[in-house]
Amino acid sequence: QVQVTESGGGSVQAGGSLTLSCVASGSAHSTSTYCMGWYSQAPGKGRERVAAINSHGSTMYGDSVKGRFTISKDKANGTLYLQMNSLKPEDTGMYYCVAGPYCDDLRRGYWGQGTQVAVTS
Repeated sequence: QVQVTESGGGSVQAGGSLTLSCVASGSAHSTSTYCMGWYSQAPGKGRERVAAINSHGSTMYGDSVKGRFTISKDKANGTLYLQMNSLKPEDTGMYYCVAGPYCDDLRRGYWGQGTQVAVTS
């Protein structure tokens, strides 16, 4: 079993920045090889993938966040980060960290409880 815990959400004005963090605890061998990523869910909408990073460090981004968000992973302790810059009101929502064996099937991985991000205009 893998437990996923996010932190770092909050409220910020448009144009500001936030950094989210995520830790996946469980078998060190399995989590070190996992794909990890972030999903967002705006009020009244479904969850969509924001960014992901595989075990080799290759990154993938949703079109709406390219050039503004950066996903990274600390190899020493496995902590996942999402640096969010130039935030827009439409970035508001719950942000979930997900860890799983495959980036192509990340939605079926282990989900955290989410952390709220609110961007005010």
